[in-house]
Amino acid sequence: MPAHLLRQIPSVDLLLRDPAFEQVLTEYGHDALRTSIRQTLEDLRQNVAKGQEPTVTKAAILDHVEQALEQMFTPGLKPVFNLTGTILHTNLGRAPLPETAVQAMIAAAGAVNLEYDLNTGGRGQRDSHIEGWIKRLTGAEAAIAVNNNAAAVMIALNTLALGKEVIVSRGELIEIGGAFRMPDIMQRAGVHLLEVGTTNRTHLADFAGAIGPETGMILKVHTSNYQVQGFTKSVAEKELATLASKHDIPFVIDLGSGTLVDLTQYGLPHEETVRETLDTGADLVTFSGDKLLGGPQAGILAGRADLVAQIAANPMKRAMRLDKITLAALAAVLRLYGDPEQLVTKLPTFKLLSRRQSEIKIQAERLLPKVTTLLKDIADIKIEPSQSQVGSGSLPVDRLASFALILTPNQPGDKALRTLNSALR
Repeated sequence: MPAHLLRQIPSVDLLLRDPAFEQVLTEYGHDALRTSIRQTLEDLRQNVAKGQEPTVTKAAILDHVEQALEQMFTPGLKPVFNLTGTILHTNLGRAPLPETAVQAMIAAAGAVNLEYDLNTGGRGQRDSHIEGWIKRLTGAEAAIAVNNNAAAVMIALNTLALGKEVIVSRGELIEIGGAFRMPDIMQRAGVHLLEVGTTNRTHLADFAGAIGPETGMILKVHTSNYQVQGFTKSVAEKELATLASKHDIPFVIDLGSGTLVDLTQYGLPHEETVRETLDTGADLVTFSGDKLLGGPQAGILAGRADLVAQIAANPMKRAMRLDKITLAALAAVLRLYGDPEQLVTKLPTFKLLSRRQSEIKIQAERLLPKVTTLLKDIADIKIEPSQSQVGSGSLPVDRLASFALILTPNQPGDKALRTLNSALR
């Protein structure tokens, strides 16, 4: 180990007192600066021990410390451009929030009447801030919200069918992103899965034959991220509702990506609304807040008042409840639905979903010369028609007409593509 290099490494205290570090000290504070200096000096010693000859000047150390502190204090969540062609991209945060929701979140950052009734001066319920609008928009008797739809399904199972059998069609035992599997959620919720039918065909008689003294629920799961086609058969929701009512057991539907309005009025494929689902006779419906609803991450349970009250009383509800910031954003988004005609201009999700292909082509033509100038040495670029998707399990087989910038590397192999990929990130 070269002793002369080790002797050149200054002490932590000496650097902390050095005027050259004063600006960094002011910006990041004493504790963070001391920690960063200590780690930098330790790295230098380790490099010397490995036989390297690192630069140990004060300027080099300062530069390294500044870079380390900048990286440490840079937020992990960063705004990005969603250029994927998938509008509700799970990896990119799903639904972009409207400005009204952003402002509501800021307003709720201080002290608010989260669980305080300003009219009576007594304790309030946090779900009261969103329940009225959900009831109004869906026709449900009551509603509550938890932190996502998986939690909504789990707490419904745990509350209404703990220790009992839950009947599900085999073709609806879904797995979605992140290895979320319905059978695993059911097991963790403390219920016993009872599969009926086959992967592609299930009949009403399959459900009727499975009902017994241990039956706690009939569950129908919306196949949100795939569709079985061909020789198939499923049982209509109205038939299942009638069967469940006859045996006095709850009929619950997990819609996954629930929508509150008829999407066809915006030129989109039809997706069953929460109101339509409840009108078929479902006792309880669960759906997401951050997919087709266009709001923040949340799981909403809407339906019979007695079932919702039982779920609200479950101790798990506290572990899954929404914080004030999310509640504020969700309430702001729900209020936009009071004027459905304005959704395409005020709610980013609907604005993006309803964009005309001609508008997207104009944008592509505007970008083409700029991108061509920037990437002329890397790729050939042209405009071609393409198809986008909604994403996050919403309308999985439907595509939206679009245009794309097609980038073709002008060198063999994937080196140019890797270079472009890295540069864009």
